[in-house]
Amino acid sequence: MKQRVLVITGPTACGKSALALELAQQLAGEIICVDSLTVYRGFDIGSAKPTVEQRAAVPHHLLDICDPLQPFTAADFRQAATAVIDEIIRRGKRPILAGGTGLYLRTLLRGLTDAPGEDPQLRQGLRQRAEQEGAAALLQELRTVDPATADRLHPNNLIRIIRALEVFRVTGVPLSQLQAAHGFSERPFEALQFCLERPREQLYHAIDLRVDTMLADGLVAEVQELLEAGVPADCKPMQAIGYKEVVAHLRENLELEQVSALIKRNTRRFAKRQLTWFRAEPELQWVAYPENSATIHSAAATFFA
Repeated sequence: MKQRVLVITGPTACGKSALALELAQQLAGEIICVDSLTVYRGFDIGSAKPTVEQRAAVPHHLLDICDPLQPFTAADFRQAATAVIDEIIRRGKRPILAGGTGLYLRTLLRGLTDAPGEDPQLRQGLRQRAEQEGAAALLQELRTVDPATADRLHPNNLIRIIRALEVFRVTGVPLSQLQAAHGFSERPFEALQFCLERPREQLYHAIDLRVDTMLADGLVAEVQELLEAGVPADCKPMQAIGYKEVVAHLRENLELEQVSALIKRNTRRFAKRQLTWFRAEPELQWVAYPENSATIHSAAATFFA
């Protein structure tokens, strides 16, 4: 029989972490964090990393496993998460995947496209072009060779734009064509998957409150300490929402009020992109949260029974 995993996902600030904690306590479970930022050490406040109290209440996995300059891909996540799932089940516990990085979930649950590995020299050249010409220029180039992928990407998503260009230059085949050929048809686990849904105004209000809390809790000081410790401002985790805006505050004298407004705006846009991604995932069950959380509790208990 395939190993069973429970998935709790949804846009940022929708309540995933709180619900996963409740379910883990109810089901004797352990949480595997599905987040491309919380894997990095030192990036705590801006990533809304689980608190010390939450980690003491329930084991959390795949937090703080990378240094800021260490590459960590969806393939790395798949390998690490698969090993953790094995360990959790071997201990007689239930694995609960909680987080909003949709690519990590798709790679773990549906397989990985047979694309080439990283080409550091090519990537560096594309980054330099982005600095000189802007990400929009790279996106326009991608549109000429892989319009299907370009149409899915926001101009600010430089990492994915560069990756798609890299794949095409190395293979001569558009990333979208490789993905279509793969079909994401692997099913290594039996997964019960829920996506939490909240009215947009409620979600945006929760995002605003989260940003206010992060700034009050010391996000600026956290970024300052990372920079003083030698973490480059252009490394991957520093380009995450919240961190890049604070870097602009520290390096370019951007007013703190502007920083707050930018983080809120950019986070709302990110949440919209997450929702677009999740709507393309056929096995996700959408549940209004928190009003229908009992549905998830009941279904999860039956699933693991």
